[in-house]
Amino acid sequence: MEQLTAEFGGAGQVGVGVGPVLEKFNAVSRIVVLRGGGLGDLIFAIPAMAALKAAYPAATITLLGTPVHKGLLEALKSPVDEVVVLPFAEGVRPGEEDPEELERFFAQMRRRNFDLAVQVHGGGRYSNPFLLRLGARHTVGTRTADAASLERTIPYLYYQHEPLRALEVAGFAGAFPVDLEARLAPADGGGAPDAADGDAGQPLVVIHPGATDPRRRWPAAKFAELAATCAADGSRVVIIGDSSEQDLAEGIVAQAASAGVRSAAGALNMAGLVALLAKADVVVANDSGPRHLAQALGVPTVGIFWAGNVINAGALGRSLHRVHASWVTTCPTCGIDVTQVGWTAPRCAHDDSVVAGIAVHDVYEDVRSLTATKFAKQDA
Repeated sequence: MEQLTAEFGGAGQVGVGVGPVLEKFNAVSRIVVLRGGGLGDLIFAIPAMAALKAAYPAATITLLGTPVHKGLLEALKSPVDEVVVLPFAEGVRPGEEDPEELERFFAQMRRRNFDLAVQVHGGGRYSNPFLLRLGARHTVGTRTADAASLERTIPYLYYQHEPLRALEVAGFAGAFPVDLEARLAPADGGGAPDAADGDAGQPLVVIHPGATDPRRRWPAAKFAELAATCAADGSRVVIIGDSSEQDLAEGIVAQAASAGVRSAAGALNMAGLVALLAKADVVVANDSGPRHLAQALGVPTVGIFWAGNVINAGALGRSLHRVHASWVTTCPTCGIDVTQVGWTAPRCAHDDSVVAGIAVHDVYEDVRSLTATKFAKQDA
């Protein structure tokens, strides 16, 4: 216990959640959470924010996030009360920094008089100094050895399940878990987009072939084969993606060569994406934001993952969420060890897929199993 107390900055341990749950802070009415990145990064932080909301029910939660976070949360019911878009800042939100804009931002945030600032944005090399400039009374977050310390910190080790890591941080703020994974629902009034139109008696399979890191992408030809097979089996298939993925999606539609396969890539706003995913019977995707969003909406998923990403981002259960993991550990071109990530080793210049070996048949069998189970329950 002496070692724990030293690590936790003198806070007493009051219980166990994902990790130790420490004493709550007094008089907390304004909480700010720092979490940049993409859709998946936000969704990983939702359970921690739900825990904070439960621990401090009278407090408002302000998320410092990105424009895509703001757009998504406007289309959802969530524990977040407000999203403030981050300025461009190294290691927090990529882009060209404007020192004057940054100073204005921090001045505005300090005027908010936050009681508690929570950092769930990486190891803290950049995000901890950023968090400290907000001027909150209390600070909690993760920390690598070279990062600035906060009032309460936990060690940042890359291979940890991201939602559980964030819940461990929330525990250091005195918050017990409410859910281990994100649970979200569409905001009132969100209707299904035209892309979901069709025979309600046919399963709707939504496919997202993109991923931020090209190495995490299953080959387009395999997505096309899967789409064609699902369509031949009577499913409606919709390929999704943002505007940068339109060519990828349209290429898959062309290769599938089936009237039952169409693209909605680049055509959906956040509300439309949420509505389409919520209507799907199964979502098939790489390790990507739309897959994580579908899971949070309670939609069955089939995920294509590199093994290391299963540790960080894979679904915890398998009744509704199937995972196909590639165990490739070296770059197919140069042989460099790809299990060393971030600051631990340089990334090679190659973008070869490390999940290409996953078989279409295996993925399709899980799609068929999940859709058959759902429709069997409806007919019972």
